[in-house]
Amino acid sequence: MALRLYDTKTATVRDFEPLEPGRVSLYYCGATVQGRPHVGHVRSAVAFDILTRWLEHTGLDVLSVRNVTDIDDKILEKSAASYQQDHAATPDYPANEPWFALAYRFEQAFHAAYDALGVRRPRYEPRATGHMTEMFTLIQRLIDAGHAYPAEDGSGDVYFSVGSWPSYGELTRQRAEDMQDAGDADPRGKRDPRDFALWKGKKDADPATARWDAPWGAGRPGWHVECSAMATKYLGSTFDIHGGGLDLRFPHHENELAQSAAAGDGFARFWLHNGMVTYAGEKMSKSVGNTISPEEMLSAARPRAVRYFLGQAHYRSQLDYRPTSLTEAAAAVERIETFLARAGQDPSVGTPGADEPVPDAFAAAMNDDLNVPQALAVLHETVRAGNIALDAGDSPAVAQCAAAVSTMVAVLGLTDVPESDQSGDAASESALSELVEALLRERVEAKSAKDYARADAVREKLTAAGVALEDSREGTRWALVRASSTTSPATGARKG
Repeated sequence: MALRLYDTKTATVRDFEPLEPGRVSLYYCGATVQGRPHVGHVRSAVAFDILTRWLEHTGLDVLSVRNVTDIDDKILEKSAASYQQDHAATPDYPANEPWFALAYRFEQAFHAAYDALGVRRPRYEPRATGHMTEMFTLIQRLIDAGHAYPAEDGSGDVYFSVGSWPSYGELTRQRAEDMQDAGDADPRGKRDPRDFALWKGKKDADPATARWDAPWGAGRPGWHVECSAMATKYLGSTFDIHGGGLDLRFPHHENELAQSAAAGDGFARFWLHNGMVTYAGEKMSKSVGNTISPEEMLSAARPRAVRYFLGQAHYRSQLDYRPTSLTEAAAAVERIETFLARAGQDPSVGTPGADEPVPDAFAAAMNDDLNVPQALAVLHETVRAGNIALDAGDSPAVAQCAAAVSTMVAVLGLTDVPESDQSGDAASESALSELVEALLRERVEAKSAKDYARADAVREKLTAAGVALEDSREGTRWALVRASSTTSPATGARKG
């Protein structure tokens, strides 16, 4: 089955064939580094990380680009002294921090969140501030083509002329005449209130360090032109996939498409958008108090469980967080790890290579617009089949299931998540094994004496400590599956 992806622009699921055989060019919007990452940011990053991993598993080379917007109105606002006066200085927004230092600090916070969840770095991660020349070139092309104009009020602003481009609104299927005014710049120099800023002339309140000398006057770029310039620099005038969160479709991606196409670029062949994250069915809002941050998630559950939760829904669907979500995700991850440990494989090591097979049903699900929920159903069914094979002593079937599970979890990115429980040494692992084995002997003795209450109590004690037990005809196998110690994954078996 060929890979099929939902294209936002055409609102259809279409066969995907890369522009260049054997190679996929992917651009997806990264962070505007004005603050710490929220759960929507990391959900998007996980979704496009899974897409990249699946493309690579099918044998394709993925040239991936994720931008950093490090110059923006909000970044300047939050570093300004007036902001500190209105909002008492905090560790996140200390007084007198230059805008570029604030942006860099939050860029590192995003990297930390991505790394904690096993989101691999893209091939290139360009910053907007490093690509002014490319933006100047794009803006001049638009002016020369009659689709942009410098403001006539001496402000130094340059605007895209929405009325000059009949296809404006095609990405979100809106009519330009029904749209509201663009609110990204002072309308004083606009010919049409819907025109959006390509370049913003310097303002008296702007720091001198936030100005670049452009042909139209000193200033800084508009948000939308940044991505168009960076995407085409690294991927060419036409590339395969442009992605991002659903909230970016308008105006950001609509404006990217319009200015790039008006300049003569083919731009993105497919537009992919991931859904939002809600809290118990409601939109997350700081004012309501129903938000949860990546840091809070990672403090409440293992990183692997958080990664599983963030990637488990179909990328286009809404992902709903509830108080039980991470517990359920942790239980699912532990079932996978317990099977792999029973099968004699390290649960933290996967085999994602293109030469490693996955079940046909898993491949069909992933090729069906990246249907991760269905792919996870195949994964867990393979785990169940593997456990049955273990209990039956069917070694060839166990090996086949374990190999398939190992590859599937690697494709989903679960094996690349750093875990604190993987850092122990041989001495601590040996000590843990001795303690668990002593408790298992106690459990065997209790069962022999028909003291089932005591046997159950031992099992509950081990479970609470993060040790999973699997009883079979050959005896009891155990595996450490939760971060309850600093040891590496230990396993064992005991008769009875």
